[in-house]
Amino acid sequence: MRPLLGTFVEIGVKSSNRHVNVDSAINSAFSVIQTIHELLSFHNSDSELTKLNQSEGAFIVVHNYTIRVLRLAKGLMLASNGLFNCTVGGLMIEKGVLLNHGGDAIKSGNADDIEFKNGKVRLKRRVKVTLDGIAKGYAVDCAIAAMKRNGINAGWVNAGGDLRVYGEMILPVQRRELDGKFIALGSLQNAALASSYVSMEYDENFPGKIVNERGTPAIGVWSVMSYFTWRADALTKVASLTNSHERNEIIRQLGGKMVYPQQVSIK
Repeated sequence: MRPLLGTFVEIGVKSSNRHVNVDSAINSAFSVIQTIHELLSFHNSDSELTKLNQSEGAFIVVHNYTIRVLRLAKGLMLASNGLFNCTVGGLMIEKGVLLNHGGDAIKSGNADDIEFKNGKVRLKRRVKVTLDGIAKGYAVDCAIAAMKRNGINAGWVNAGGDLRVYGEMILPVQRRELDGKFIALGSLQNAALASSYVSMEYDENFPGKIVNERGTPAIGVWSVMSYFTWRADALTKVASLTNSHERNEIIRQLGGKMVYPQQVSIK
């Protein structure tokens, strides 16, 4: 376990191949997470994300990880009709959730504000992008890929509740509720699960905040399962902003599945 991505990241492996260097595989996974942490942190004044937010409409060259996460975020913004929105950095600064590293910004924008060209990216308007709702999940997926490349045939990565399990491993999962109690969700195998915590009260253990000019997130703990952790991570935000009568279907259409307590299995 190491402190990364604003949380604690845990990695567990299961390997029957004595020729595999388990320590090297785990270190490789942590190295990938560290790289993504440094590239995409809104809090870091030297990150690529901060440089993009300060680029004043100019195209800039960024790492492939940065391009990939921005493309995933833009795609989900379009698919969810703006329920997932990574251009709300200005609104989060206004609410005191994020620090302003310089420059004025509108509260939020839309998918068209992010433009790609020949491996470069720019922000067409004065928006500030925050990838906190998707980058942690993407880092988990990249860590899993690194473990597979290094010969680990089964394992899991848990980044503060953004969890993915693969191979011949079944992991029991519990979720922390608003009252602090832990509730069993079931067992996870070859899938990813993410949860977001929405409370009226400030909780120092969960300092993040879901914001959207389209509406106010519903109080509760929202858990979504998908194959990739980036998608599960992002869809928890959509779940919190969706009408209860439409939530299950909208999440299904976007490639996820709502997960509720006491399910027998979430394979």
